[in-house]
Amino acid sequence: TMADCVFRRKIYDKLLDWKHESKGESALLIEGARRIGKSTIVEQFARNEYKSYIMIDFSSPNPDLFDLFKNMSNLDDFFMRLKLITHKPLYERNSLIIFDEVQLQPLARQAIKHLVADGRYDYIETGSLISIQQNVKNIVIPSEEESMEMFPMDYEEFCWAIGDEVSFDLFRSAFSSHRGFDDATNRQLMRSFRLYMLVGGMPQAVSKYIETKDFGKVDAVKRKILELYFKDLHRLDPSDRAVNILKSVPSELHKNQSRFKMSSLFRGIRTEAASALVNFLSESKIVNVAYHADDPNVGMNLSTDRTTYKIYLNDTGLFVTLAFWDKGFTENVIYTKLLSDKLEANLGYVYENVVAQMVASAGNKLFYYTFPTENRHLYEIDFLLSRGNKLYPVEVKSSGYGTHASLDAFAEKYSARIAGRYLVCTKDLHSEGQTTIVPMYLVPLL
Repeated sequence: TMADCVFRRKIYDKLLDWKHESKGESALLIEGARRIGKSTIVEQFARNEYKSYIMIDFSSPNPDLFDLFKNMSNLDDFFMRLKLITHKPLYERNSLIIFDEVQLQPLARQAIKHLVADGRYDYIETGSLISIQQNVKNIVIPSEEESMEMFPMDYEEFCWAIGDEVSFDLFRSAFSSHRGFDDATNRQLMRSFRLYMLVGGMPQAVSKYIETKDFGKVDAVKRKILELYFKDLHRLDPSDRAVNILKSVPSELHKNQSRFKMSSLFRGIRTEAASALVNFLSESKIVNVAYHADDPNVGMNLSTDRTTYKIYLNDTGLFVTLAFWDKGFTENVIYTKLLSDKLEANLGYVYENVVAQMVASAGNKLFYYTFPTENRHLYEIDFLLSRGNKLYPVEVKSSGYGTHASLDAFAEKYSARIAGRYLVCTKDLHSEGQTTIVPMYLVPLL
């Protein structure tokens, strides 16, 4: 059935690389939000690349499996019991053992050290909220662990899922030759891209779309995922402040401020408490946090202001659903307006969210920058990309792109540090003076 559909994911090749390079000398930890397809892809990998595998899912409590990890002094005994409980054979150097949602059994994660040293089998762990304090209390984090971050399906993976194998080859050649398409083709390509914005990259939502082509049903799937996130966050933060921050992401972006204002949610919240909450949400991988770079240069991590940030959802499909959380699907105007390309400027924040998502899933940390104009307003650069020893400022415009004052002022102020500048909008790829106008669907290539 469609529900069991396994989509092609880029991380598969990285898993293969790990298998061939580590040859059992390290375990792999895959981190990412829940429901993005971690277990599915790891299980597909196990099935294809090993003679046998055992998947231990710590989220469905089997007391026998949980207790296995309390005493790891005799590994022969451990493996014998594991095979008895799971009724699965294990073959030396040709079996994979998967610890799914490993954060729920810290002892299993700690055991990786001994298991890898033992060397009989390969190990992959998957998890969300991996480094939250509760999940690493009193355990030694194994140095034998390599970690890899996984995201919701990116736009290319989404194209593959809906049967489009050609677009990205065209995008790559257009981008490298700096030649756009033409207005009609660009409109067509933007229409396809807006479908990705509405459905998003959660495999269950993509499945439902392919199966039904019904946005109401897709929206219902996304609601369930968001409810699961709320439940997870509530379990770890019963004050529900984290849940409230998550729910307010669309409205905070909608205000078009230069930062996320915690004080508008929680009166008198202290800066440290606010930063801790944001860190916690960021760890959950449910959001992407863009921090303000105080000194925009290649080593932006060194000059980050951890108290000034903007928050985006890790998946724009979920964002679209969350923006109308308290209303029914029928009132969610983003679906109809995006599809017909009549998205008003005040819904432009959906575009900002999808650019954040694409920039993050291409492996970039998110930074933005603001500085005062002559008349006390702020110039704002939405994203700063560092490439080699140079910067590329990025500005996102949902509608017209007649002006790019922020980009121009930034380029003047920091000309020595800049290799190029991008204005991301819905128009076809072309250059205007120093600025490259980039349509949304080309952002993954920046």
